[in-house]
Amino acid sequence: MFQTKQFSCEEIARIINGKLIGSIDHKITGLNRIEFAQKGELTFLANPKYEKYLKTTNASCIIVPETISVKLADKKAFIIVGDPYNEFVKLLKILESEKDKNLNYVHPTAIIGNDCQIAPTAFIGPYCIIGNGCVISDNCRLHSRVTLYDNVIMGDSTVLFANVVCFDNTIIGKNCFIHAGAVIGDDGFGYTERKDGSYEKIPQMGNVVIGDNVEIGTNTTIDRAMIGSTIIENGVIIDNLVQIGHNVVVGENTAMAAQVGVAGSCRIGKRNRFGGQSGLAGHLDTVDDVILIAQSGVAKSVTEKGVYFGTPIKERIKAFKIETALQQIPDVFKEFYKLKKIVLEKLKLKEIPE
Repeated sequence: MFQTKQFSCEEIARIINGKLIGSIDHKITGLNRIEFAQKGELTFLANPKYEKYLKTTNASCIIVPETISVKLADKKAFIIVGDPYNEFVKLLKILESEKDKNLNYVHPTAIIGNDCQIAPTAFIGPYCIIGNGCVISDNCRLHSRVTLYDNVIMGDSTVLFANVVCFDNTIIGKNCFIHAGAVIGDDGFGYTERKDGSYEKIPQMGNVVIGDNVEIGTNTTIDRAMIGSTIIENGVIIDNLVQIGHNVVVGENTAMAAQVGVAGSCRIGKRNRFGGQSGLAGHLDTVDDVILIAQSGVAKSVTEKGVYFGTPIKERIKAFKIETALQQIPDVFKEFYKLKKIVLEKLKLKEIPE
């Protein structure tokens, strides 16, 4: 549901520069998918396979493409645009900005350390803990139970959702979203092995530096560097449950899907795309424009851009050919045993001699 106000169909059409037709006297109070939308809700049609729902949806208003011919129905409005999906996203962004206006507030249960700089337009939610020397810039939002250790810096309009933890000296750029339960700057997995087989912990003295326009998913962890910085460059998007080790550098506009694991001291190029459950061993590099298909395992540096798959990774077409061949092995064995039986019968043998 909209949290600010109701919208008329005319207002929505004006916002997205669409042509409004049909029954236009609705007040829109919510958004929903076309197959589930109810009276008073707005939806959109972008994928032709959902066109069948035009007849059955209960939505009051539907954003549709210019390429489709709609039949006017009682009690429905249509907004015709060039690209329904992009216009719907545009509307979502506007609604999001409306929702977040005038949130300058510090909850009385928040605990704030010494020498902090907190912009008057920032929002600090219930039970947040902010260490000494932190900087929280204009229009930042800290939702409930966020914990900032000492000397954390947040750029303008960055949002930390509930239970995010940022350890000492973490630096976060502008317009970032860090989702619930993410841990930024905890100790890296650094140990030396003693002669008796036990382990000695190596002090982790570095930090994490996150660029602008970065999004980090729920329960993702990014370890601080042993010395220096673990770096997440501008425009990186990271899904839920991703692990990034100490001293890693992730190049700008890289995307990682859920459950990716990047071991320590890797250097990831720009515009890489890592599918779910991909993993990189430590101290590896990838060049720009590398794509790893889901569940790929990287055991050595990737020196040429391209699409890779498998464990260890291989160029995509080669990997698919190998997978196809492996699938055929049971049939090959069947043919082999048939041929073996024929040969033994011809030679009147019980078994082929060695």
